[in-house]
Amino acid sequence: MTVRVKIERLKSRPQFLAAAKGVSEARGAVVVQQLDRKDGDPSIGLGFTATRKVGGSVVRNRAKRRLREAARELAPLLGRPGHDYVFIARMGTAGRSWDRLLDDVKSALTRLATSRSAPKSAPALPPASAGQDS
Repeated sequence: MTVRVKIERLKSRPQFLAAAKGVSEARGAVVVQQLDRKDGDPSIGLGFTATRKVGGSVVRNRAKRRLREAARELAPLLGRPGHDYVFIARMGTAGRSWDRLLDDVKSALTRLATSRSAPKSAPALPPASAGQDS
């Protein structure tokens, strides 16, 4: 018996900005941002965006349609309840083969689903010596 998770759409700018403060994974033709809402709501929030760098309006809309369909297939399986996800189209999203796009989205969602510890800080480097001109 499968438990159906409620999927909601992110529609307002503050929701997208909040997700940008979470963790993100870039894979091939897509960047996926994830935010743990910590509000007790078990639904999964999905948002989609494409900047003008991706192309004209026709190309951007095609890229977002493809991302919506990929997320519709994969988010219920790989998404974590209580999290929001924003899918950002990249240059090759509209023209990428469907199998490769699905693989990119699956890879990003899988990577985000693995539990992460706190971000590791960069190892401390010894201070550079000032001007050794001997």
